[in-house]
Amino acid sequence: MDTSGPRVRDDMTVEVALSVMAGARVEFLLLVDGDDQCTGSVTRAELAAHRESAAYTDRVRLRDVLAGAITSPVPRCTVAAEHGRALVRLG
Repeated sequence: MDTSGPRVRDDMTVEVALSVMAGARVEFLLLVDGDDQCTGSVTRAELAAHRESAAYTDRVRLRDVLAGAITSPVPRCTVAAEHGRALVRLG
């Protein structure tokens, strides 16, 4: 999986995340914590499916989508450190 895509925090709203994806012309976002460590990824399809659910509001955050246990066909991220070591692999 390409880990050079947009990296965002999980407190971003679904609406903003979808806008970022559209602007960057990507199908997924890498999620990072406060230390810029990869904690997962989310796809446009996952967000679109969640946006169509009855539980959706415009205040739903990416962490809420992840907590909903939506499974993704896209592999989760492997992030390399500046020196080429793998820091974390999810999924």
